[in-house]
Amino acid sequence: MPSNCVIEIDNKLYKGAIKLNTGLFIDGKWCDPVDAKEMIDVINPSNGSKIAQVSLGSSKDVDIAVKAAQKAYKTTWGLKCPGSARGRLLNRLADLLERDTDEFAALEALNVGKPFNMAKMQDMGGAIQCIRYFAGWADKIHGNTVETNELKLAYTRHEPYGVVGQIIPWNFPMLMLSWKVGPALATGNTIVLKPSEMTPLSALKFADLVVEAGFPPGVVNIVNGYGMTVGQAISEHMDIAKVAFTGSTLVGRKVLEASARTNLKVVTLELGGKSPTIIFDDCNLEQTVKWASAAMYGNMGQSCVAGSRIFVQEGIYPQFIEKFTAVVKGLASATGDPFTSTTQHGPQVSQTQFDRIMGYISSGKESGATVHIGGDRHGTEGYFIQPTIFTDCTPDMKIVQEEIFGPVAAIMKFKTEEEVIEAANATTYGLSSCVFSENISRALRVVHALESGSAFVNSAQLVDSSIPFGGYKQSGIGREHGEYALAT
Repeated sequence: MPSNCVIEIDNKLYKGAIKLNTGLFIDGKWCDPVDAKEMIDVINPSNGSKIAQVSLGSSKDVDIAVKAAQKAYKTTWGLKCPGSARGRLLNRLADLLERDTDEFAALEALNVGKPFNMAKMQDMGGAIQCIRYFAGWADKIHGNTVETNELKLAYTRHEPYGVVGQIIPWNFPMLMLSWKVGPALATGNTIVLKPSEMTPLSALKFADLVVEAGFPPGVVNIVNGYGMTVGQAISEHMDIAKVAFTGSTLVGRKVLEASARTNLKVVTLELGGKSPTIIFDDCNLEQTVKWASAAMYGNMGQSCVAGSRIFVQEGIYPQFIEKFTAVVKGLASATGDPFTSTTQHGPQVSQTQFDRIMGYISSGKESGATVHIGGDRHGTEGYFIQPTIFTDCTPDMKIVQEEIFGPVAAIMKFKTEEEVIEAANATTYGLSSCVFSENISRALRVVHALESGSAFVNSAQLVDSSIPFGGYKQSGIGREHGEYALAT
């Protein structure tokens, strides 16, 4: 039988022992992998120490999970379970998440490194909202009658895919889990889910709530493992009808390729971004600085919608730099232990991510950009990087073109509206954008010209469960959230 672990956390924000099963969750119960030879070490990014070990699944375990999901779909879920019943179970699940919010936030702070208060308010608050939103849709999914002529009766019927695969990233584990699980269960699908091998703890805890809420066995299955094994097996499986993936563009291509090579399963991809933040000289500067810093440095810059390309109109460039620098200095002074109430900036998720970001910082320096502030390691323990600002950036630099996924902003000056639109669109990505101007006509004109799936005016990254989310170009395919998610 798979083993349990107990994680002891003792500080002012959270004190308690969190019990976790470290196995695979298949057909409503915990089990060992078929080949139970190796384990995955789960690391605390604040100090590099090992938190726990979890079971390492393989393609054989994915096969077993798919069979369990197929059985559940045909016998107890799918069209066998009324939408009203699915909605009640989802609402019950949201109630349990709300009850255990502190416990989940503690796991996210410990495993991901995000400040506890942010994990509690933003991640868990968003996850609960998402599950409740789709619970409300569960009994409202229906087709239409179509008038043709008096000799025909024609109607459309919305049916589930069946078994769906879900691959979630490490930066927002519970939030991304809810984005995938909510619409899939509301529409009657069964799930085989792979959490990130770096941050599996909250997904494993979530599995216990699936049982407690009363979902039939096999409706939700969770298989730990690496992308090259479990992720690939999900992407290639002939009995999985759809895959939803959030992660890098490079891996997203592999998921899409696997679909093309196998059964042409439907694919939803939420991929990378290099989002522009455009600041006109008539903006409310004080509010703009707050929003721009939150858009850039939230979750330590480890966000696909991070506003990492900041374009400032030349008339207010010096004032913006001064005020933005002051905010970033404050953020730097509030960097540290995720379980300290004053912490606003935690570590990067892993040594690999730390090294990758530091490589981009070195590239920025070598290409001639100026490190205005930051640009180095914070402290001597863990994977902390100073919030960083680069100035004197040019469009050809790697730090301007490529997704860094870390606390590194590239600030550029512009003159005209036409110029900044062209510069903002000069990227392979198109996930999100922000425009700051008190001239609403201009702001709307600019956001309509930007090639991005979401656009925010005088605000930033206020993602909501009722509003569709997704990208243009290499930022993805399909939409999550809102009624749009039910159709994809």
